[in-house]
Amino acid sequence: MGAPDSPELAGMSIGAVLDLLRKDFPDVTVSKIRFLETEGLVMPQRSASGYRRFSAYDCARLRYVLTAQRDHYLPLKVIKARLDSEPDGALPAPDSPYPAPRLVAADGSAAGQAALPTPPRQVRLSREDLLTRSGGDDALLTALVRSGVITAGPGGLFDEHAVVIVQCARGLADFGVEPRHLRAFRSAADRQSDLIAQIAGPLVKGGKAGARDRADDLAREVAALAIALHTALLKSAVHDVLHG
Repeated sequence: MGAPDSPELAGMSIGAVLDLLRKDFPDVTVSKIRFLETEGLVMPQRSASGYRRFSAYDCARLRYVLTAQRDHYLPLKVIKARLDSEPDGALPAPDSPYPAPRLVAADGSAAGQAALPTPPRQVRLSREDLLTRSGGDDALLTALVRSGVITAGPGGLFDEHAVVIVQCARGLADFGVEPRHLRAFRSAADRQSDLIAQIAGPLVKGGKAGARDRADDLAREVAALAIALHTALLKSAVHDVLHG
């Protein structure tokens, strides 16, 4: 995907860019865009009076970064390295920036290499919607909630992560793994999130400009390392069990 350009999007103000991006990223802010600029993810031109002027390419690059953060939970240094590796400033294809987990589709078939669509972060799902999207049944969801693996938020609504949790629980159930067995995964995730909060939390309390964005990115980076560590440890342990 190359660098797009169009007259109507050339030389946009930061406010116009914000309005454009908020259609798909409701949480994006002016400070977020400025933070991404300071991190070298986007480099808008400056007008004679010093105001930022964003091109269509800048907007596309911002959209790519925000999508990679939201849908793949990647730290900015990883996203930037991926962008910098592209020749002539081209943007990676939107459907293949990073590998995604293989999941079970709602009809019970394998989903293949492509991940099932990830709902936007702002989505809140009713119990019925969650079951429809995940392909799970009421008994499974009830057991997951009772075991503390999934927790409903205000109004009894669930976030988008619950979809993947139910899908994974469905797949594990085929191997005889019951929801109560998954409590160990939940407990481990809670302990790891507490550790990440201890590392990233002080940045937010510092009160500096862009502090929350920096804390979010630091949390993503530490989480990515924790996931990689967990994967390596699990593979090593399974190898030891199977091969001695």
